[in-house]
Amino acid sequence: MRKGVFFLAMVLASAAALAGENWPQFRGPSGQGMSDALGLPTEFGEGKTPTNIKWEVPIHGKAWSSPVIWGNQIWMTTATEDGKELGVVRVDKETGKITLDKKLYDIPNPQYCIPFNSYASPTPVIEEGRIYVTWGSPGTACLDTSTGNLLWERRDFVCNHFRSAGSSPLLYRDLLILNFDGSDYQYVAAMDKKTGSTVWKTDRSIDFKDLVNGQPQNNGDMRKAFSTPRVIRVDGHDELISVGSKCVYAYDPATGKELWRVENRTAHSGSATPVIGDGIIYDNVGHGRAEVFAIRPGGHGVVNNTNVLWKYYSARDVPTRSSGILVNNRLYYVGDSGIVTCLNIDDGKPLWRARVKGNYSAAPLSAENHIYFFSEDGHCTVIAANGDEKEMKVLGESQLGDGFMASPAASGNALYLRSRTHLYRIEK
Repeated sequence: MRKGVFFLAMVLASAAALAGENWPQFRGPSGQGMSDALGLPTEFGEGKTPTNIKWEVPIHGKAWSSPVIWGNQIWMTTATEDGKELGVVRVDKETGKITLDKKLYDIPNPQYCIPFNSYASPTPVIEEGRIYVTWGSPGTACLDTSTGNLLWERRDFVCNHFRSAGSSPLLYRDLLILNFDGSDYQYVAAMDKKTGSTVWKTDRSIDFKDLVNGQPQNNGDMRKAFSTPRVIRVDGHDELISVGSKCVYAYDPATGKELWRVENRTAHSGSATPVIGDGIIYDNVGHGRAEVFAIRPGGHGVVNNTNVLWKYYSARDVPTRSSGILVNNRLYYVGDSGIVTCLNIDDGKPLWRARVKGNYSAAPLSAENHIYFFSEDGHCTVIAANGDEKEMKVLGESQLGDGFMASPAASGNALYLRSRTHLYRIEK
């Protein structure tokens, strides 16, 4: 481990004991798509014997949010395709029975949502007795997980999400932290998780000026972002790593004070969640110039010249939406059009590239040195991730449902997969 720096995996001390059963947030206990599940099937679904489908249940609406799991409950947000009704669905993990289907909000005049996105793309975060759900500025709420009753809500955050919201919330100690990166306002807000009241709110500091002519860029896409924040521990203190448009920021998570930032004025609309390992932050920065940055945390102000260890650029390989995954000191990415790249984390050089079927938005999942990729048309490819391989080794391929925009979840010995229309439990 690099001196003085180590990864704080979302209050890892409390999460580790629950990691096998609970999948509490976007990309699981660590926020990085890592599962300690054993015996997950590598093939399932259509044309397979057995299908390894324990149950499937239709979920109404159009929603790309991922399922979260606590105990025997699975929760998801949903929305009508026109965005006028927003709600939550709770499913029994063992039986697949819907135990709660509750509309929370009527939205008479929804903001515009690009057809590729949905009005319910942010993933909830859950803990014992409480679930925190958000649709961005239309509403953020805390519900009692036993009754489904509303404990508190916020309807006053102002943000034109422009293409609709995508950032998922983060729990840090007694705070619920959420990115708001729209065409009009760009900021990070921390709420008291018990009451919903604002503890701090910090505006993004980058000026959004064009790299060539130095003039402000007023196109909403140049200011928009969809990423979910993470926390890293640096020299005895915590840093909140939050990706906005054209910039990776570090804040003091307790106060919201900006600590440092890495600017990247050639990229925008950052969607991926940062990957953190051995004290280094790896981020694929969004649309525009498709790059992966390796960043050493710490410092003050703009730290491009001191903290960026390497960059990897490839217009075909680097995804604009899907997050990466770090397994056995190798970084794996699946590009938008299905190019899988394995990077050496020491220098960012590719060890191999290979193609898998389909186009990709969902983030990958890893368990038992296997990596699962789920495509927008329902294809799943499972590869080996042993750390020393020189080429991609496919362990299984499957076809299931009508496509995956939501990222996968795992609990016990089962995968929980939300397609465009259904939720599946996949288990040997």
